[in-house]
Amino acid sequence: MRAAVVSTFGQVPEYAEVPDPSPTGSTVTGRVLAASLKNLDRGLVAGTHYASAALTLPFVPGIDGVVELDDGRRVYSPAVAPHGMMAERTVVDPAGMVPLPDGIDPVLAAALPNAGLSAWYSLEYAGQVQPGHNVLVLGATGVTGALAAQLAHGRFGAGRLVVAGRNRERLQMLHETSGAHVLHLDGGDLTEQVAALHADTPFDAVIDYLWGAPAEQTLTALSSAHGSGDFHRTRYVEVGAMAGATITLPAAVLRSAGIEVVGVGIGSVPGDLQARANTEILPALFAMAAAGDLDLAVSTWPMRDVAAAWTAPVPSGTRAVLVN
Repeated sequence: MRAAVVSTFGQVPEYAEVPDPSPTGSTVTGRVLAASLKNLDRGLVAGTHYASAALTLPFVPGIDGVVELDDGRRVYSPAVAPHGMMAERTVVDPAGMVPLPDGIDPVLAAALPNAGLSAWYSLEYAGQVQPGHNVLVLGATGVTGALAAQLAHGRFGAGRLVVAGRNRERLQMLHETSGAHVLHLDGGDLTEQVAALHADTPFDAVIDYLWGAPAEQTLTALSSAHGSGDFHRTRYVEVGAMAGATITLPAAVLRSAGIEVVGVGIGSVPGDLQARANTEILPALFAMAAAGDLDLAVSTWPMRDVAAAWTAPVPSGTRAVLVN
């Protein structure tokens, strides 16, 4: 068969012939329908991710994907080492695969899990979002941010949803589908806008994919919006750092308001929640996508064009997906 092959860390994969995969133990084989190209995949191939050290060259990249098993069933599955998903065929472990509902596009099903799980963990566990809660999503036009906004509205029942980002088209989509209040990030200061919104109806959770200056401004706004003695707990969830890896914040900001800062990432999500991914969370995400209740922008590339897909610029809020 043919597959994307990484022979040297830091180089773009090439499409080449490799041996057909052979199942062992309980694993089974199938045809890869779609595999998304994520930052995690890029980091592993670049050799910059901590898990790169466990990879043996040459290897086929692709940590997960959608596979049509030899018996005709279509499933989502993580890759089973040493077989990656950016190939014509692969090996999957039945214990780790999730059946796909009828009607879901394999491309969407491949693009959804990584971002969808992160967004879900941010809302349920870190943000503790409940029906009626008021939620602000910073960086809502990115892939994961847009899903977090849609899930906050459509799954977690947010009362008021405020979305901030630069891509006006994606912000408009979120406004139309969820009634979200829009904040355009054009380089200006968010402090006054967030403070006014928080003073009017306090935020229960902020899901932040930006950090940097927007985080400084938002945290300051949460602190300054209420007078002395007014208390409202706001869970501030740090997920990404697209606007900067560090912030400068006066200590008094955290002492003068009910702000709780938590993070979501590798090592910060408890095992019992991760254990629900295949049995509960992913099936729910796939069902929502199949029903048309989640909007996720994708760009598709033939698997044979993996080198071009790897180096092509990806529009904001769009996930690249390789297909056979």
